[in-house]
Amino acid sequence: MKIITAFSLIISSLFFSQIKVPDDYKKIPDILDATEYLYPFVIPGKEYEYWRVLTNDPDPDKAIIYESQAPLFMTINEPFPEKGFFQKCVGDSCFSYILACKGGRSVYFSNEQQLRDFIGTVDNIPEAILLAKTYGYSIDTQNRFTGSYKIEDHSISMYVLLSKGCPVTKESFLIKINRKTGKLTATSNGIYSKSEDCTTL
Repeated sequence: MKIITAFSLIISSLFFSQIKVPDDYKKIPDILDATEYLYPFVIPGKEYEYWRVLTNDPDPDKAIIYESQAPLFMTINEPFPEKGFFQKCVGDSCFSYILACKGGRSVYFSNEQQLRDFIGTVDNIPEAILLAKTYGYSIDTQNRFTGSYKIEDHSISMYVLLSKGCPVTKESFLIKINRKTGKLTATSNGIYSKSEDCTTL
């Protein structure tokens, strides 16, 4: 067991030394590692009188993750959809969705593609991280090769990670997002972590 652990540490060290993140990439702030802190930075692609992000928690007070400033006269009490984006389990509080109001009517955004449509033009890093999450990517701000970014006029580039499989593997990717269209391209930097524990992401 000690030999396997030592071997894993050697492989990880070799990986860390091989991947080079360019100096013009900045570290993603630690707080943006939590999805719920990304929504306040979202500037929707279309104008809505009001919108909020919720989970499928049956308790209305616990369900709200974020809500924009609502007009005083507006109250929206709608049942939550059967499915949503960022599905993580089965049951209560297992997925998220957006409920927006446009022209006095309620509009749902309840899957990954609809979340991308809601975001529209990618204006900032939180939006870029959310969009990346709709494709299964996440960030780890503890490493530059899984938590760095660069903003340009027409694109945002980020070093992110992808966790998958059992045993769980973590792979570093460099992704590039077209700010206007939201189109994402990805290049793998290689697997840097493998765990026999299938519950560890």
